[in-house]
Amino acid sequence: MKLNIGGITEAGQSKKNLTGSWRYQIPVIDQDKCNGCGICELFCPDSCIDINNGRAVIDDTYCKGCGICVKECSRDAIVMQPEGDG
Repeated sequence: MKLNIGGITEAGQSKKNLTGSWRYQIPVIDQDKCNGCGICELFCPDSCIDINNGRAVIDDTYCKGCGICVKECSRDAIVMQPEGDG
């Protein structure tokens, strides 16, 4: 992939860049506290969160560990843990 001047690339290329390795912390969802409201899904800047069967699920392939989902969850159902402590 060639990066164009100005940093703009062809649309839809972000899925080719597996960015999950950038993080040092990962969000972990307490499924007992999660009610599937979708706030975390709405605020995730990398679209890493989906609501499946009424609960949030994180695709850590692209999650950079920014923690926005933790900040926005009104039920305190998401916490950050150091990578690998899963």
